[in-house]
Amino acid sequence: MPEPTKKTVSAFTKKPKTQAAEIGATVIFEAETEKPDVKVRWQRDSKDIASSYKYTISAEGNMHSLTINNIVQEDAVGYAVIAGVSKVKFELKIKESEVKEPQKAVSPDPAVAEPKHEEPKEATPTPTGSSAPDTSGTLSDGSAPEGLPESHRPDTRQDLTGLFTEKPQSGEVNVGENITFVARVCGESLLKKPTVKWFKGKWMDLASKSGKHLQLKEHYDRNSKVYSFEMHIIAAKANYAGAYRCEVSSRDKFDSCNFDLVVHEARTTDGLDIRTAFRRTSTEASEDSGELDFSALLKKRDSFLKTVPRESQWSLLLFWTPLHCMVERRFQSFSFLWYRAVHVSTEPEVDVWEILQKAPPSEYEKIAFQYGITDLRGMLKRLKKMKKEEKKSAAFLRKLDPAYQVEKGHKIKMQVEVANPDAEVKWLKNGQEIHPTGSKYIFESVGNKRFLTINNCTLADDAAYTCMIGEEKTVTELFVKEPPVLILRNLEDQMVMKGERVEFECEVSEEGAQVKWEKDGVELTRDESFKYRFKTDGCKHVLIINDVTKEDCGHYRVKTNGGQSLAELMVQEKQLEVYQNIADLTVKAKDQAVFKCEVSDENVKGIWYKNGVEVKPDARTLITHIGRIHKLTIDDVKPEDEADYTFVPEGYAFNLSAKLNFLEVKIDFVPRQDPPKIHLDCTGRTAESTILVVAGNKLRLDVPITGDPAPTVVWTKGEKVLTDSDGRVHVQSTKGHCIFTIEGAERQDEGVYSVIVRNPAGEDTADINVKVVDVPDPPAAPRILSVGEDSCVVQWDPPLFDGGQPVIGYVLERKKKKSYRWMRLNFDPHKETTYEAKRMIEGVSYEMRVYAVNAIGMSRPSAASQPFVPVAPTSEPTGLCVDDISDTTISLKWKPPERMGSAELEGYGVEYCKEGSDEWIPALSGLTEKTSVVICDLPTGEKMQFRVRAYNMAGPSLPATLQQAVTIREIMQRPKIWLPRNLRQTLIKKVGETINLVIPFQGKPRPQVTWIKDEEPLDPKQVSIRNSDTDTILFIRRSERKDSGKYEVQVQIENVQDRASVNIQIVDLPGPPQNLKIIDVWGFNVALEWKPPKDNGNCDITGYTIQKADKKTQEWYTVYEQYRRTNCVVSDLIMGNEYMFRVYAMNMVGLSPELCISKDSAYIQKTGIVYKPPSYKEHDFSEAPKFTHPLASRSVIAGYNATLSCSVRGIPKPKITWYKNKMDITNEAKYRMFSNQGVLTLEIRKPCPFDGGVYTCKAVNDSGEDVVECKLEVRSQVTKEDIKK
Repeated sequence: MPEPTKKTVSAFTKKPKTQAAEIGATVIFEAETEKPDVKVRWQRDSKDIASSYKYTISAEGNMHSLTINNIVQEDAVGYAVIAGVSKVKFELKIKESEVKEPQKAVSPDPAVAEPKHEEPKEATPTPTGSSAPDTSGTLSDGSAPEGLPESHRPDTRQDLTGLFTEKPQSGEVNVGENITFVARVCGESLLKKPTVKWFKGKWMDLASKSGKHLQLKEHYDRNSKVYSFEMHIIAAKANYAGAYRCEVSSRDKFDSCNFDLVVHEARTTDGLDIRTAFRRTSTEASEDSGELDFSALLKKRDSFLKTVPRESQWSLLLFWTPLHCMVERRFQSFSFLWYRAVHVSTEPEVDVWEILQKAPPSEYEKIAFQYGITDLRGMLKRLKKMKKEEKKSAAFLRKLDPAYQVEKGHKIKMQVEVANPDAEVKWLKNGQEIHPTGSKYIFESVGNKRFLTINNCTLADDAAYTCMIGEEKTVTELFVKEPPVLILRNLEDQMVMKGERVEFECEVSEEGAQVKWEKDGVELTRDESFKYRFKTDGCKHVLIINDVTKEDCGHYRVKTNGGQSLAELMVQEKQLEVYQNIADLTVKAKDQAVFKCEVSDENVKGIWYKNGVEVKPDARTLITHIGRIHKLTIDDVKPEDEADYTFVPEGYAFNLSAKLNFLEVKIDFVPRQDPPKIHLDCTGRTAESTILVVAGNKLRLDVPITGDPAPTVVWTKGEKVLTDSDGRVHVQSTKGHCIFTIEGAERQDEGVYSVIVRNPAGEDTADINVKVVDVPDPPAAPRILSVGEDSCVVQWDPPLFDGGQPVIGYVLERKKKKSYRWMRLNFDPHKETTYEAKRMIEGVSYEMRVYAVNAIGMSRPSAASQPFVPVAPTSEPTGLCVDDISDTTISLKWKPPERMGSAELEGYGVEYCKEGSDEWIPALSGLTEKTSVVICDLPTGEKMQFRVRAYNMAGPSLPATLQQAVTIREIMQRPKIWLPRNLRQTLIKKVGETINLVIPFQGKPRPQVTWIKDEEPLDPKQVSIRNSDTDTILFIRRSERKDSGKYEVQVQIENVQDRASVNIQIVDLPGPPQNLKIIDVWGFNVALEWKPPKDNGNCDITGYTIQKADKKTQEWYTVYEQYRRTNCVVSDLIMGNEYMFRVYAMNMVGLSPELCISKDSAYIQKTGIVYKPPSYKEHDFSEAPKFTHPLASRSVIAGYNATLSCSVRGIPKPKITWYKNKMDITNEAKYRMFSNQGVLTLEIRKPCPFDGGVYTCKAVNDSGEDVVECKLEVRSQVTKEDIKK
């Protein structure tokens, strides 16, 4: 029975309504609560309103009101009033006619307004207002906002050549407003869901920035097969402006789109506009639109003031100026200033911009007020542009990058380059100086480079960092990117009853991670009815759904920035089943009456009624509820207990009734000798006379007997006499009754029981047939017959024992293999032994189990089935065609299916049948993993049809069949050799190289191949031949000169043949040239001549290399290379030297390994010239010693080695002497002196306070001397005792 819907009761009897008002007016909203003294809150744009000059809040009894004074355009927003859990929303609207009228400034002093007619017309340009135009995001129809120039309108053109069907468009928004960017991707041609990433700039991934102001959503339309991805920017800020990028990828496909976001400042109130005296230079919507010509403005100031009387130059002016000052990174401060008695100065003109550039931002308001600048927004905009043109920093050669990004837990290194290598830098974080603590921050200085290293970055390190040198600084921003949060434990499918509580639980990889819950693609939030509750416990995240209904059915998804998990919730209506009804009872006085029933839900409570009156427990009446069993026990039954008893389950519209009959025993006079008699109505073994008892319950046989004297009673089962010796059996005889009881009846207690009564007057016998019924045995483990994309067909065998009652049906459960939670698939018993389970997730492993149900109850579960995975068959193979055919064979080939599914491909099955027949015969015994097959032993001349199917876990796919039947007959084909193009000319190889010639040919049947060389057969020891159906291969592992020649190949089928020839040339290095002679010697020249080599290496000689060598040095130098002739002239030889010559021959392989050297040598005669070297004055390189780096005074701790260093220069090398307090310490063991490339070091071993003093280093050589000195202070160590003192 469905529960009645709860009606929400509002706390308001009178609700405020939406009103429209004019600018400057006052409006009142009234609300009346049902109860007085109820706490009421008023809100504006979901923010609480407090009483002020603007808002007046009053409450009298149950009447509440909100008064808004002096309405302006910005007040046209949404409002709300809240009382308890009731919330009423309403709006304030501004009348259009008043909005379009420009507001005129009203001066409180008429003296200011009177002289206006004297002012020249050109000094008062047409007023344009100073408020920024109203801007918003891209309109829904794609048009640009009104008022923007064409160059500034968002680009609405769409390039649909990639994955995008709709790209996000550039948009504009005011500060504090919302905007949404939408990207759509068609999924019809995609095999899996595409991945979309949103970026700001070139590198900032926005997935880790999701939160209060940024939300990323996605959903899928199954009808149009379109994925929609949305980026919601909520309450936009000025720093949100910039370039954005959307990237989409799906396997090997990729697409991206750039778009821009422009954020405008919030519009200000037009109110009292005293700035009508200041006019903008241009009304066109250009890049500089919104700026004032301040130079002209200041020049015209004096002429403007001349028209105003001196006594009127003091006027009462009201300023309300929102001034945006960038004081700190990420902060905007808004100042609302009231000024009174403003004096307009008439001093000589000054450069206001120079003053503003030198002033700090906190002084901007004061300077603007002093010099009469009212358009502060325009002033700041122009000042910002001017500051961008600042000169290059004198302290920094290279500043910090604008921003850095690092993953959480990693380290980041920031670098600057300074102009002065000795400059000291300071590092600041959010304005606070960073001090080195532990290993978190590391400062490094290398030359003119300064480094800041931050180790183990956390979210606390996401801040602004500054590097300062004196007054100059460079600023950057560090973004710490959190690693993707993975889902370690997935959600579980659940099936519950209506009204129950559901908990979906998952576990993620990091504590405190942000997760998002969705139902059927819609994000879940905490609503006012507390339908959904979200709980976090460390890494565990729980979604709690209270009082589930049928509307809560669906797929629930939890998302993190690194994954997602999906589970299904199914809700069933409650159906209470009665396993055992209460039965009528007939009892005697002072006996016990027990009414017992059993229902399917152990949590259901109930009420017992007696003749319509609720039964209350007392000394004789006991009401118990244990599990699914409800009992009413009445002890010491009395006549007044006779009535109709009813059990009513709570929450269900039915009841169970039974009657209690009181048996009144009447004592009649009987003769003393009365034979025994058994009074039973159920004797015999018929079905009607069989007593049924449920296994585990008490079997109690109460048999009325008569006889005088009192008879003796014997109970038997078969031939066995039953006594109290068995712990479960109790035999009791009373006056007029014999009672036989078995505690906890079992299946072996079933049978025929006999009761025998005897007395001296005779005996009587009766048989009682007892049948013990129980729940059935569990069925055997179910078998999975087939699986589909999201379903499976399961079959099982009935239980071996039905419990004594026919099986009325079966209940099935399933679970994921790695889960521990079983989910019921049906609540009504399923009568068949085959069931189709649906709504499963493809690719996930499941198990099934079955319960058998009879009238007594439900059996224990069967063993779980073998794990199975719901998968769909693949698509059919593609491109099936005939590759080759003969008289008895056919060769087929195909391509893999286009859609494989989530299961692994097991192989392909190939079948064939004769044309006109439906009997398909497997061509292979089993499956093949190849995409080609040769089928043999086919009947020659028959027309055959062939098909191929792909198999996976789900079974065979649809078959791929040839378009028409194929006749099994070999096709005759003339032999033809297809000689490759590179073999149509001479093939040149070097000695020792491998020769591998592959020559394809055609012909059917297979032709005979023959090779010959120079009309002779080939030597099989040197040449290897391998033939196939389509080509022949000639192979020589190491070629030799004798392998050169003409090779011929012949293919022949019967008397038809074809020939082809290949010329092979094996080349080697040439031999040495012959007879190198010196023909003539004259001057500096020698003429040489030689003959070509006898062995040219089986190819042409390409040139010669001529070398010369002085006979003294024996060093050879090349004179000519690649020289073509066999004679040459060697020139530019040196007089007085004797030369030898040698020649190498060269071909395409290289130089000859041997050479030809001249037998004679050539001597170059001297001409008698004597060389007189010039005389030079020897240079004096001596230099007096000079210390290039002095000694530095130091302060050291006693007990630790100390060093003093300096550097000296001098030629010749000066002699170094060290002094302490003018005493030579050269030979003292406490000191060690070092000198390395002019660097002098004095090491003092473990100094004590007495080692302090003045240390002098003296350098002396022949050219002079130099001295340098320093002071050394030795401090004593500080002990723990000194610290305690």
